[in-house]
Amino acid sequence: MDHTLSVMGITLAVTAALMLGVWLLSLVKKDASIVDTFWGLGFVLIAAVSCAIGEGYEMRRILITALVAVWGLRLAGHIFFRNKGKGEDFRYRAMRARHGKRFPVVSLYSVFAVQGLLMWAISLPLQIGETSRVPARLTSLDWAGAIAWLIGFAFESIGDLQLARFIGESKNKGKVMDQGLWRYTRHPNYFGDALLWWGFFLMALSTPSGGCTAISPLIMTGVLMKVSGVAVLEKTLMKTKPEYSDYVRRTNAFFPWLPR
Repeated sequence: MDHTLSVMGITLAVTAALMLGVWLLSLVKKDASIVDTFWGLGFVLIAAVSCAIGEGYEMRRILITALVAVWGLRLAGHIFFRNKGKGEDFRYRAMRARHGKRFPVVSLYSVFAVQGLLMWAISLPLQIGETSRVPARLTSLDWAGAIAWLIGFAFESIGDLQLARFIGESKNKGKVMDQGLWRYTRHPNYFGDALLWWGFFLMALSTPSGGCTAISPLIMTGVLMKVSGVAVLEKTLMKTKPEYSDYVRRTNAFFPWLPR
């Protein structure tokens, strides 16, 4: 336990240093939305540090780090290219207008510090899984977690790709994306993101202290459904796309199911 707490202290310091650096970069670029790109990269960094200094079962450390790297690097690349050349996200522009000259200081604690703390808390299954010495083998929970991760990653990555292709065709301007995975859930990418974190939790659950990391997928699912994901996007889409209300009536918001 002392070793685990030591690793957690180091990853907390590393996370704080990362977010401070990203905040300073945002001041130079005058663009707070770069924090979104560094969201996935932060988890990769935490997993890599935990793997490097953790003393947990080697194969579990390697498996967790590899899965986090695949997810985090893909997500960072997707957000970077999606936002490239578009300027600061409207959410941060609204905050900048509201706070004026105080925005740099306000953004430090309300954007970067908050996201850093969330990142560290959500990464608890990674840290516990990579520091626990027992069991010294991959269990059925590890494999169940890997399967959940695979399904979640498929929903997230395929959903993002399908949406990008749909938006990229001029004939679809103003239309509602209701094809592919989007036929079964209005937010397959968010559902997939939540599911793969439940997968990481299952991997951590194979270790003695894994149960205490349930807070991780609960936070991620809650944030995606109620805070920065579904809730925010739905308000905008209802206002900007007349057909969206009909899409809402026939399609589940989060969990995939047959359209009504």
